Amino acid sequence: MTTSRAAPSTAAVIVALLIVYVVWGSTYLAIAVMIETLPPLLAAGARYATAGVIMLGALAAHARWRRGAAPAERPVAAHWRSAAVIGTLLLLGGNGGVVLAELRIPSGVAAVLVATVPIWLAVFDAVLTRRRPSGLVVGGLVAGTIGVAVLLVPVEGIEDLDPLGIGLVVAAAISWAAGSLYARHAPVPRSGLLLTGMEMLAGGAALMIGGTLLGEVGRTDVADFSVRSLVALTYLVIFGSIVAFTAYTWLLANVSVSTVGTYAYVNPIVAVALGAVLLSEPITPRTIVATVIIIGAVIAMVSGRPRTAEESGPDPEVGSVASDDAGTDRAARDPS
Repeated sequence: MTTSRAAPSTAAVIVALLIVYVVWGSTYLAIAVMIETLPPLLAAGARYATAGVIMLGALAAHARWRRGAAPAERPVAAHWRSAAVIGTLLLLGGNGGVVLAELRIPSGVAAVLVATVPIWLAVFDAVLTRRRPSGLVVGGLVAGTIGVAVLLVPVEGIEDLDPLGIGLVVAAAISWAAGSLYARHAPVPRSGLLLTGMEMLAGGAALMIGGTLLGEVGRTDVADFSVRSLVALTYLVIFGSIVAFTAYTWLLANVSVSTVGTYAYVNPIVAVALGAVLLSEPITPRTIVATVIIIGAVIAMVSGRPRTAEESGPDPEVGSVASDDAGTDRAARDPS
């Protein structure tokens, strides 16, 4: 006799959604503060490597505590290889691109551009499956392109945005989408939490290697680190990489993907607002117009996906997707 799992309370769902909305929306601000005095890629690598060690350690401790239960899943070499590829694409290419971009553009603008990840996912998916996209998807793609153009085209009387910074975030979004699609078919552990811990550890190592190759080690002076930047790094490890992801994973297991995916629309708004209030980043007409266009494009593209696609896995900093025992896809987080 099988027993159905009780539906979660409305209050629990609301709390979990608010955590994902606010915490992930705030990571762009935290990144901007972190890189004020910390080396960008090395700090981002330390963030994810630390979070990965904590998550894997917690899973190992939990397995040891439940000795009488089924044995814990042990990753094999193929799983680690997949985690290395996925972690590199998502964290070095995705998060690393965002971190470097925030040296040049406001954190709110970076968050708005990260919201284009679902657009790239839809484009790559259409190419790989040779499935003709719907009118809404095509319209969303066009609108998203226009939104990015709004941020790039010079406007008299409005300060120009750094094209390299914009390009880094767009490249980060593309890398995140590529890693997400690769993860759908890669050999991975059944446990989404185990996979995430492995990805964070591997991606964190890739970020630190990248920072080393860019010469960040030689330019780093620990004496220059501010308490403010170290607090931001700690916040990103505990809340951005562990607490919010745990809430996100719980939501994926308990509510519809379409409900969970709403964070992709909310995060940029939270990021823009926090950047303006706490970092005095200007909210220009350019930013407002681009935000409205890009979020509208994402809504159109998500609405235009086939129902089966919607139920198989979401999008952005909805990234890596791994199938669990029940065949339900799980997605990791975005480049923030």
